[in-house]
Amino acid sequence: VQLQAFGGGLVQPGDSLKLSCEAPGFTLDDYGIGWFRQAPGKEREWLSCIMMSDGMTYYADSVKGRFSISRDNANNKVYLQMNSLTPEDTAIYYCAADFERYGSTWYQNPSEYDNWGQGTLVTVSS
Repeated sequence: VQLQAFGGGLVQPGDSLKLSCEAPGFTLDDYGIGWFRQAPGKEREWLSCIMMSDGMTYYADSVKGRFSISRDNANNKVYLQMNSLTPEDTAIYYCAADFERYGSTWYQNPSEYDNWGQGTLVTVSS
């Protein structure tokens, strides 16, 4: 699955930004789509995941209440709405996909995903 992440940019603290993840020509109905980010000098951090088949969503505590993940199955897209951004949110944001499965928190682990997008840079600065 070839994923593409879009929507990054330079925003000010307190602003919002909506990222999108697409898989042109590929159906994502059986996949879990995760969003991760990686800031300079830090490990890749899991943010959120959505199961494309039923829309079940999961969030890391660090972004719960500020970020919202959603899906558009008809267009094979997943979105990450990010609100109340702070400089600490500055990072490269990645989407990733792997087959859905339940019963564990696999979606939090980057090594569980076989398919990754190229990343989109989000910079929060005044």
